[in-house]
Amino acid sequence: MATLLVWCYYHPRAMKFGELKSIGHNIADSLASGIGLLIGYYETDIFGEASRSPERFIVVDFLNGTTEGGRPSESLAQAITLYRHALSNLCFRHGVDVSEFKTLKVKFGVHAVYGGHFAVTVEDQKGRQSTDSYVGAPGRRVRTRR
Repeated sequence: MATLLVWCYYHPRAMKFGELKSIGHNIADSLASGIGLLIGYYETDIFGEASRSPERFIVVDFLNGTTEGGRPSESLAQAITLYRHALSNLCFRHGVDVSEFKTLKVKFGVHAVYGGHFAVTVEDQKGRQSTDSYVGAPGRRVRTRR
């Protein structure tokens, strides 16, 4: 009886910038929803907290788990820390490594007419950068004319 020996190794596929943008939208949309299925945390209202802050916005850096602009509540700060840890699992499911991000920041705010909105800024290690704007929860992309 012959034994078949198979060598398997992980060969990373070429990373597409669109995958990083998709991850950025997914994690931002999860936080915007207030439900937070990625982390199992259900008591967040980032748009409410942004509207009550003097700056009228909160910028979340998902790579570092930090914020700029408005000061988040203790429960929102805890959720942001949990998202930071969940990011690597989300990247793994998309087939990329979290180290491929150079920047992953999302600016959450509230507009008098459009309501809650967020802008996702993604930059990879090669210097490619993109900022996409979304309105509502779930976030619908805001198309701009060029």
